[in-house]
Amino acid sequence: MTTTTTTWRELAAELDAADPLAGVRDEFLLDSAPGVTAYLDGNSLGRPLRATATRMTAFIEREWGGRLIRGWTEGWMDWPQQLGDQLGRAVLGAAPGQTVVADSTTVMLYKLARAAVDAAADGRDEIVCDTDNFPTDRYVVEGIAAERGCRVRWIETDPDAGITLDQVRAAVGPRTALALFSHVAYRSAHLADAPGITRAVHDAGGLVLFDLSHSAGSVELDLDGWGVDLAVGCTYKYLCGGPGAPAFGYLAARHHGVLRQPVQGWMGHADPFAMGPGHTPAAGARALLSGTPPIVAMVPVRCGLDLVERVGMAAIRAKSVLLTRFALDLADDLLAGAGVTVASPRADAERGGHVTLRRPDFRAVNDRLWEAGVIPDFRAPDGIRLGLAPLSTSFAEVLEGVQVLAREAGR
Repeated sequence: MTTTTTTWRELAAELDAADPLAGVRDEFLLDSAPGVTAYLDGNSLGRPLRATATRMTAFIEREWGGRLIRGWTEGWMDWPQQLGDQLGRAVLGAAPGQTVVADSTTVMLYKLARAAVDAAADGRDEIVCDTDNFPTDRYVVEGIAAERGCRVRWIETDPDAGITLDQVRAAVGPRTALALFSHVAYRSAHLADAPGITRAVHDAGGLVLFDLSHSAGSVELDLDGWGVDLAVGCTYKYLCGGPGAPAFGYLAARHHGVLRQPVQGWMGHADPFAMGPGHTPAAGARALLSGTPPIVAMVPVRCGLDLVERVGMAAIRAKSVLLTRFALDLADDLLAGAGVTVASPRADAERGGHVTLRRPDFRAVNDRLWEAGVIPDFRAPDGIRLGLAPLSTSFAEVLEGVQVLAREAGR
């Protein structure tokens, strides 16, 4: 291919014209950020939907303002499970009754990991985790290990890659209580072999917990089919739930009534308004709740899930693959000779929804990109991540972003 600027523009235009999700972009508030010509950070914070602004106003005026405290008995109490079931159906590949929306990812991660460790058989005193997992995941397992007298068995992973099945097989064994991994690596976007890893952990007699924060809304998932025990994730990235949006927790039905999360609050009680002595957990995944659900924060999550369910994860994943492949092709051409290293998998089946590029001075380059109206993000020590949200990102936007990156990297 002749890789002139004109050729890239023509190709981006062709890809946008052929994109079956192109019209969905109009459902986002694309013009609300003046001066931003390329938003490439959807893997950190998704753009807001127009419907979110409308529904938030309606909620405040009619449901909160109009119904006041009556809103709890008229439906709010069930929102964590209702949104959880929709998330399970539209995104996670999970049957009803196994997912709730509540808390932050860190809190939900602690609840599920601690429940798994507490339920482990005698002699199972190891938590397996990888050294390049997201910091929260590593910090949480270290804290639980200190609380429960366990040992963390670390798997050394390459930041430019991710956890592999062979590494997991070599690390798990008769002392494994829990194995915790990210399905899509936050640095490289490496897509882990979730079904294979799950089988390997189960063969060793342990439980597996996946962090789906960079997966949910970006890649297709089948938690029930894979046999996953536990999962957590956020809703503010590809699901467009907004900054600080509540997380989700998945607890496979076979563990209901067996695994007990440690933060025993009134909303996870079988009868919250009995307010009597002792804690009797609610049935099913509702037992994962602790305090009052963040109802206002759930409104944007509902909007995001409605859109994802309408479009379908198969179509979203198909565009995600094309976007990241296009970004890699652009990087190979426009950044050739600039000392930039691609730190994401080349194979489509091994790559999540973002592309990471590395160079020692990229922290300063990222600052200049923001000043120029191109918004990716930086991950230490030297990586710029191009987060390509399939529902709101165009191919022309990717081209603009990489062209400006090439200019700034060439200074």
